[in-house]
Amino acid sequence: MEVHLVDGTYELFRHHFAVPSHLDPEGIEVAAGRGVLGSVLMMLEQGATHVGVATDHVIESFRNDLWEGYKTSEGMPPELLSQFTLLEDGLRALGVTVWPMVDQEADDGLAAAARVARDDDRVDRVLICTVDKDLGQCVEDPKVVQLDRRKGGQLIDEAGVRERFGVPPGSIPDYLALVGDSADGFPGLPGWGAKSTATVLARYEHLDAIPDDAGDWDVDVRGAAKLASTLAGAREAAALFLDLATLRTDHAVGTVDDWEWRGAQPELAPVAARLGADNLVGRCLRLAEKRFP
Repeated sequence: MEVHLVDGTYELFRHHFAVPSHLDPEGIEVAAGRGVLGSVLMMLEQGATHVGVATDHVIESFRNDLWEGYKTSEGMPPELLSQFTLLEDGLRALGVTVWPMVDQEADDGLAAAARVARDDDRVDRVLICTVDKDLGQCVEDPKVVQLDRRKGGQLIDEAGVRERFGVPPGSIPDYLALVGDSADGFPGLPGWGAKSTATVLARYEHLDAIPDDAGDWDVDVRGAAKLASTLAGAREAAALFLDLATLRTDHAVGTVDDWEWRGAQPELAPVAARLGADNLVGRCLRLAEKRFP
């Protein structure tokens, strides 16, 4: 059994900026939502059986209480924000499990689901369908990988995470704490660039294992004294950024059995009509006939 976990927020953004505008009968933009529903259905048509989608139902999360500069919905196109509920309703109508995240983020929902699927002995592989760097921390050979659908289904395992960042999956939160994450709105520590951070963490793995005195380092990195001094003087900030970068896995996502696709719901017809995508209903019926003869 394989489990597919989809970042609905990422997919909604990707489709919003990639597909032509489409308005529903009331003149409301729905192109991105329609695109994501079609894409998820295509995954099912290509063989996916157990699928879960996490969305940022509310962009703000508990992390905004921890760091004032953390990302918000400010500046996001309103026609994009308005499609989150549409997407969530559409996924349910499609018969797909959806986790609309409020206090936590979509990435946390995916991390929680990845943990549940990893611990299920019946699951052969967990495919996290996003290349988001945050989700790299969930990768665990041989069972949990990231899937880049844009590159023909390229899989990213632990070696792939190391190749991309220079550190193992377990060090991704520490890496982001040091270099920062502009997409999420926290800066990291001054002077800690991608190369120096990867070099140090390749040796020490975690922030709390890095000595305060560069004289105690047994790793060759340029500007070690300055880096060590910066970290020693900013341990509290680094710990905060580490907390921001660490995904939570305690969200209630149900069981793997809950995520099995068993056919579309009656509500799909009106949703499809609003989207101008009546073919969704026919595609679901054909898939159900094929899968449940």
